[in-house]
Amino acid sequence: MNNQMQKPTAAFVMAAWAALFLGSFAFVIGLWNAEMQLSEKGYFATVILYGLFSAVSLQKTVRDKLDGIPVTGIYYNLCWASLAISIFLLGVGLWFATLLLSEKGFYAMAFLLSLFGAISVQKNIRDIALLNDTANKSV
Repeated sequence: MNNQMQKPTAAFVMAAWAALFLGSFAFVIGLWNAEMQLSEKGYFATVILYGLFSAVSLQKTVRDKLDGIPVTGIYYNLCWASLAISIFLLGVGLWFATLLLSEKGFYAMAFLLSLFGAISVQKNIRDIALLNDTANKSV
């Protein structure tokens, strides 16, 4: 088995960025056009920002552990809990929101697409930086 790291393909890098931007953009545009109170819009905007931060932080922490960089157990578990809490908060918000079921599904899918995109973009950035750093040291 070959454990050598390879550079992410341009297609995967573009797909990751597209997932992040399309998911986030769709979520925000949906909020902008939604007929809900400003406080509800603020709640959902905060939840997506919290979710994106949690996802990136978790991806970095998991990757640090895999690369042998010390990570405290409490921070590692906090990252997992934080991501789970953000998903839970979205679920609670959607459960009590006075939206059509199709709108609730739209927000859930846009949220999850954004999280996937954020994790993938973070992974790609880290892989490319590591490969560039390795290439610069070998020159």
